[in-house]
This record gives sequence, C-alpha cells and structure tokens, in this order.
Amino acid sequence: MSQHQIVTSQVYIIGVGPGDPDLLTVKGQRIIAAADVILYADSLIPDRILDDTRPDAEIVKTSHQTLEEIVSVMLDRVRSGLIVARLHSGDLTLYSAITEQVHALRAADIPVELVPGIGAFQAAAATLQIELTIPEIVQTIILTRPTGRASAVPTAEDLASLAAHRSSLCLYLAARHVETAQAKLLEHYPPETPVAICFRVGWEDERIWVVPLTEMASVTARENLVRTTMYIISPALTETNGDGNRTRTDLRLQQRSRLYHPEHQHLFRS
Repeated sequence: MSQHQIVTSQVYIIGVGPGDPDLLTVKGQRIIAAADVILYADSLIPDRILDDTRPDAEIVKTSHQTLEEIVSVMLDRVRSGLIVARLHSGDLTLYSAITEQVHALRAADIPVELVPGIGAFQAAAATLQIELTIPEIVQTIILTRPTGRASAVPTAEDLASLAAHRSSLCLYLAARHVETAQAKLLEHYPPETPVAICFRVGWEDERIWVVPLTEMASVTARENLVRTTMYIISPALTETNGDGNRTRTDLRLQQRSRLYHPEHQHLFRS
C-alpha cells in the first residue's frame, strides 16, 4: 500500500498536537480532510482543528463518552465501509489512553493505523525558543506526571526520584497537585531553577510564565490554573525579571555543541 493512500474500513488514531492546526502533521491533516467520521475529545481539542473537515463528515464529540461507547461508534462506522478518524490531543505516546482502544479494535479484527503528533512540551519549547538538551548543562528529557485520580504512578517513578537527575523535566497533569510536586522537585533542584508554566499550549489563549521553582505553586494558584497546564523544569531556561510574566528567554550558551564546531571531525566532514 502506498503511504499516500487513505483506506476505507479502517480507523486512524491521530495525534493532532497541542491545539494549533498549523502544528498538525501533513498526514494527519490529509486524513482528517478525507474522513467520513471524526471522533474527538472536545474538552482537549479546539474546534479549529476541524476547519478542513468535509461538510458532510459526521462529527462525534467524545468528552462525555465511555470507552465502550466510543469503540461502538468506531466499529459500526468502519463496518459500514467508512473512513474513521479518532483524534487525540498532543502525541499518541503521552497520556492518550489509546492502548485500550487499539486492543478493542484489534480484537474486533478492525485495521487501525496510528499517526503521531507534536507534544505540548515540544510546542512550548519552540515558543520559548529553547533547546532542552544543551551540551554539558543538560542532556536528558524526562516526561512524567504525578499520581492522580485516574491512575497511580509506579513507585520507582516517584517525582522526587526523577528530580534527582536534575534533567529537563516536563511535568503533565500536575496543576491540581502543584504544591506537592514543587516540594518534591525542591528536594533536588536548586530553588532558583527556572520553571516554565505552560497553559493551553497551542490554543489561542495560550499563556506561559517563566518563574523560579520556589514560585511554581504560588503562580499556579494566582492564575487559577487547574487544567491543560504543563510545567517544564530545566536548567536550559533562564530566569525572568521576577514579576511572574514571561520575558525574553535565552539559552545558556556557556558551552556550544561540538557538532558544528570547526575543529570537530565526523563522517560527513573530512
């Protein structure tokens, strides 16, 4: 099958990015434009992601539906010979709850294809104009979340133990647990470590504040952030002017990458 073909009687599960339609992959955009049926989590995905859908496409909002109801719709429409697109925010590899959907579709012998998307941490880093891996400063990115109502985090992945690496740590689903998260982070990160508080990344009302780690919880409370908030804790960020608002963010360039250094020799440079 050509990689450019869109197949009927199949479910496409698509990561649509954090909210900005311009950050959709070309493949994802093409499938959405061709789909007969689109199911999307309307509480997490803005309606403008659907701007290029067909006028006659069936649009199904799923924020109020159970897994069984969602799968039932997908099975019914696919068995009717339709192209079905199931949309999830961000990238499918992160907190997307697609595993049970894929298992249910496979159990019913329904073909399924996954289409990756841009993660919120990537979009936020682009907005901040930073690289999260700077030579000799930080070379590791950790993506995690605290234990919440839906499920627990494995004991070995407790936030305090991850903070011990002092890496670029991207913390999801933590706004309701921010005081506990801040306390665990402060067990290992210096108090002045910059934190980017990223609200509704990719949406039209996106806001980002860069503050010291010690102000992470207080700014979250001041701005009344409870949902769609992600935190980037990283030495790759600089501090702000202290008023809680994001100002110009620069890389700490004490060390440059050897990759493009004139004295560095590699396979493609003799």
